[in-house]
Amino acid sequence: MKNFKMTIYASFIGFITQAIINNFAPLLFLTFTKTYNLSLTEITFLTTLNFATQLIVDLLAIGFVDKIGYRVSTVLAHFLATLGLILMAILPATLKSPLTGLLIAVITYAIGGGLLEVLMSPIVEACPTKNKEKAMSMLHSFYCWGQVGVILISTLFFSLFGIDKWKILMFFWAVIPFLNMILFSKVPLPGSLAETETKLGLWGILKNRIFWLFALIMICGGASEHALAQWASSFSESALGITKTVGDITGPMLFGITMGITRIFYGKKGEKIELSKFIIFSALLSMISFLIIALSPIPLVALIGFAISGFAVGIFWPGTLSLAAKEMKTGGTALFALLALAGDLGCSLGPTVVGIVAGKFDNNLRIGILWAVIFPLIMIIALMTVKIRGRKNA
Repeated sequence: MKNFKMTIYASFIGFITQAIINNFAPLLFLTFTKTYNLSLTEITFLTTLNFATQLIVDLLAIGFVDKIGYRVSTVLAHFLATLGLILMAILPATLKSPLTGLLIAVITYAIGGGLLEVLMSPIVEACPTKNKEKAMSMLHSFYCWGQVGVILISTLFFSLFGIDKWKILMFFWAVIPFLNMILFSKVPLPGSLAETETKLGLWGILKNRIFWLFALIMICGGASEHALAQWASSFSESALGITKTVGDITGPMLFGITMGITRIFYGKKGEKIELSKFIIFSALLSMISFLIIALSPIPLVALIGFAISGFAVGIFWPGTLSLAAKEMKTGGTALFALLALAGDLGCSLGPTVVGIVAGKFDNNLRIGILWAVIFPLIMIIALMTVKIRGRKNA
C-alpha cells in the first residue's frame, strides 16, 4: 500500500480538477453576458455542452481506455482539463465570436472531465487498500471539498481584486490539473488494473439484470443529489427570501460541506458499517430532507433540511460504485463508464424534473422539490431488490 499512496493522492486531486471544471465557469456566467454581450440562453448552453460532452466521453471511454492504457488516459485527461481552462481565458477575447471561443474551451475541458470521472474510480478500486468502500468514499469526498474550495477561494479573490481579474484566477486553477498531469506520469499504477479490464464485455454487462438495478440506483442517486444542488441558490432566494450572496453560501456551500462530511465519515468508519444498509438509511434521510425543505415555512428549518440532504446524498455515488464493483468483479472499465453515464443522466434528470414541476405550479420550487422525493424512494426499492437477489444467490 505504501507504494500507492501517491497514486491515491493523485486520484484525489483528479476529482478536485473535476470540481474546478464543473464549478468555476458558472461563477462567471453573468460576467460573460456583460463582457461578451451574450444572452442567458447562450450562456446556459455552456452548461448543457459541458454535461453532454462528459456523457459522450463516458460512453466512448468503454472502447479506448483499456486499449491505450490508464497512464496515457490519465495524462491526456489532465492535459485537456488544463488546456480547456487556459483556452477559456484566451479564446473569447481573440476570436471574432466570443461564444465560439467559450464553446471550444468547454468542449476541451469537458473531455478531460469526462475521462477523469471514468478513470479515477477504477484506479482507486485497484489499489491495494484494506477497505475499497472507504477508499472510494474518500475519493468522492474530494469533489465536494474541491467544489467548496472553488467557491470560497474564487469569492475571496473577486472581493479582493475584482471579478474583472477572473482570467488570472483561471490560470491559477489551470495549474492544479497541470501539476497532477506530471504526477500521474510518474506515480505507480496498480498491476491489477489489467485485471479490471472488461472481461464480461459490453454486451455481457448489458445482459446482466443486476447491472440495470445498479444503473437505476445511480440515476436516482445523481437525481437526488442535483435536484437540490442545482436549485439550492434559487430556492434560498425565491422561496426563503434570502439575499443571493447569503443564499449562495447557505445553500450550495452548506450542501457541499455536509455531503463531503458524509464521505469523510464513511471513509474513516466504513469498515464498521454495512454499505447497502447505509445507503438505504441515507435514501430515507434524503426523502425526509426533501419534505422538510418543501413543507417548512420557517427559513432556518428549511436550511437545516439542506444540511440533512447533503449528509444523505453523500454516499449515493461512491457507495453504489463500490457495491457494483463487488457484485460484478469482471465489469472493468466498461462497468465504471456505464455507471458514470447513468449517474450523469440522473444529475440532469433531477433538476429538470424539479424545474418542470415548479413551472407547472407557477414557478413554485417547493412543489418541484417535493416531487423529487420519488428518486430516493426508487433507490430504496432497487437496493432492496439487490439485497434479495444477493440472498437468493448466496
